[in-house]
Amino acid sequence: MSDAVKYLLDETHLPKRWYNLMADLPSPPPPVLHPGTLKPIGPDDLAPLFPMSLIMQEVSTEREIDIPEPVRNIYRQWRPSPLFRARRLEHALQTPARIYYKYEGVSPAGSHKPNTAVAQAFYNKEAGVTRITTETGAGQWGSSLALAGSIFGIEIQIFMVRISYDQKPYRRAFMETFGARCIASPSMETSFGRQVLAASPQSPGSLGIAISEAVEVAAGRDDTKYALGSVLNHVLLHQTVIGQEAIAQMDLANDYPDIVIGCTGGGSNFAGIAFPFIGAQLRGGKKVRVIAVEPAACPSLTRGQYAYDFGDTGHMTPLARMYTLGSTFIPPGFHAGGLRYHGMAPLVSHIKELGLIEARAYHQIACFDAGVFFARQEGIVPAPEANHAVKAAIDEAVLCKEHGAAKTILFNLSGHGHFDMQAYQDYFDGKLSDQSYDERELAMALAGLPSVPA
Repeated sequence: MSDAVKYLLDETHLPKRWYNLMADLPSPPPPVLHPGTLKPIGPDDLAPLFPMSLIMQEVSTEREIDIPEPVRNIYRQWRPSPLFRARRLEHALQTPARIYYKYEGVSPAGSHKPNTAVAQAFYNKEAGVTRITTETGAGQWGSSLALAGSIFGIEIQIFMVRISYDQKPYRRAFMETFGARCIASPSMETSFGRQVLAASPQSPGSLGIAISEAVEVAAGRDDTKYALGSVLNHVLLHQTVIGQEAIAQMDLANDYPDIVIGCTGGGSNFAGIAFPFIGAQLRGGKKVRVIAVEPAACPSLTRGQYAYDFGDTGHMTPLARMYTLGSTFIPPGFHAGGLRYHGMAPLVSHIKELGLIEARAYHQIACFDAGVFFARQEGIVPAPEANHAVKAAIDEAVLCKEHGAAKTILFNLSGHGHFDMQAYQDYFDGKLSDQSYDERELAMALAGLPSVPA
């Protein structure tokens, strides 16, 4: 048995452009609608929340968009990130499959999120913005934007979902180390937060609620913009450095994936690894199976409806067509807080409708089983979110063993679990349970979807 093999690129291989999947799709996704008029929104409708440079990326259909050199200079601290061949995991599974993982835990924040946080902070700084509000679930996005705000001298205010705020106190300390202000959501600081607390004083919160609070604050101040860590096209765009590097690294390994896997909550790390491979396929390259893996307790792709819905619980955002559980759906408080979002990115939802990807859902105990098994072979403790991708990769490798198929599997290990040790301790102590959502609450949330004419 040999050790895991690492495929490293040098900084000359750092992508110079982000890849835009929109350019290669056989049909465009449905337009985003203004909630009042139900007409497609234009750039001016988004101007109160985002700088125009990001708005133009949001609606762009150009295949490649240049990465500003100041952003690339910061990326160089951790990019290109390593690709590992998981030989010890392969040996432990006795599988003929070749398993690779792209490791994004090497960034200063320990996840893939700085890929877009640095870019968004740069464009806001260029536009003269001095203050940004945002939300965060598990804290990886909040940590990343706090870091980026510190680099560019921008004040950052973060609404952190209450259940994760309580479960992950060191994430809050990390954000505050970089000068950000972190507030448990729902909070008393916004009109919508007070409304939620009045109806449900013990609310665990959700990303939808935290988004509403952050948007409310940004919309109410001229010096403040809003930043989102997933879901939107420009966010997914920034993450494609992951997949572009992976393609070059797979070439270095003289291999190419048959299967590409990523965990999914809003869609950012999944898009980062998958979109460049899907784009290559659409341009005549090798066909790959692409698997999006989500939590069974918040299964937008596998149980949601493909419909127009609000991106937030307070209905302050435009309407996007996506796989959704309903904007009022509050997921149970499982540990993969970064995946507790009611909807899936519209672009990820669209490619599922086109049949370009498949989706599956797992409960959290099986994911922690897989994460611990992986850690004991490969020496990296995955974040609870990334455990979903680990679980799917192991399952696919076991199927290869059963069928005698020597397939190549690539998954995105989107972040480490060093701030999630309480979750692992709960797992070892037998305190974790496979939480389920309330079917009646889901039915009510879906029944309340906005009525949009065909």
